[in-house]
Amino acid sequence: MPLLSRAIFQFVHWAARKGFRDDHAPDQRKTAARRTGIRGETYAYWYLRRHGYIFVARNYTARGRKGELDLVAYDGKTLAFVEVRTRTLRGDLTALPELSITTDKQRLVARTAQHFLAERHVRDCPCRFDVLAIDNHPGHSPVVRLHKDAFSPQL
Repeated sequence: MPLLSRAIFQFVHWAARKGFRDDHAPDQRKTAARRTGIRGETYAYWYLRRHGYIFVARNYTARGRKGELDLVAYDGKTLAFVEVRTRTLRGDLTALPELSITTDKQRLVARTAQHFLAERHVRDCPCRFDVLAIDNHPGHSPVVRLHKDAFSPQL
């Protein structure tokens, strides 16, 4: 594992111990949620790099199409389309962010992945859909769960 990736991940991990979310007024919830998502994706990027993923794209959107691929990376010879889900937990509330990926979202990710493969002229490459879930506990380090091959393409 490259030393630079390890060092940057350690910095991001240290910064994330206070949590990804800033406290904001209720009228700024959407902006705060977007900021939390961006921080979660950044944390996921460095987490996966630390585990040997080689990235091809980040926040890919097909032109004129709905849908986004959070992270696209090679894990060995397999091309992984990674969906990142971040949830901030407060008090006794529990939630599993990976359960928020509905069948509609799975279809949308699969269609966007097809456009990605066609646009980049990728053929005969094993692909899979991963889900990286981050539980964000303010004041603690994030808890990360990586689900490899979490769902199959459904069109």
